[in-house]
Amino acid sequence: MRTVKATGVAVSAALAGVGALHAVWAVAPWPLRTPEEFADTLVGAGDELPPAAACLAVAGLLGTAAYLVAAEAGALPPVGPRRLRRAGVRAVSGVMLARGIGGLALFGNVVERSERFTRLNTRYYSPLCLALGAGAAVVARAGAGEPSQ
Repeated sequence: MRTVKATGVAVSAALAGVGALHAVWAVAPWPLRTPEEFADTLVGAGDELPPAAACLAVAGLLGTAAYLVAAEAGALPPVGPRRLRRAGVRAVSGVMLARGIGGLALFGNVVERSERFTRLNTRYYSPLCLALGAGAAVVARAGAGEPSQ
């Protein structure tokens, strides 16, 4: 169970960190200098920041995902029925795995993106999503060992 808890903490921390970045991106291109550089590096198209509402929505979803993974791993107090939390963690896993696989298959091949984004996506963004999806799957499968509700 320690491995599941450690995996959940790591996945949850990464999701929370990426969520915090999305919240920052609602108002600034940090750590990049300009909206154009942001678009080239993190979106791969356009020349401005995504809409603030979209960034905040993603930040909220990532924060919720971070909580669900941490609670299912036993790192945070659980709220609500376990079956709903576990379903949520399975959804997190599925979305992350889909982004990872889809990013590798689509970006730069089917969907036109900048060379910089395509390179970063192949090296970092998609592999991170695959790792987070796999980690969330481990947590969803094993959970914290509490009885089902």
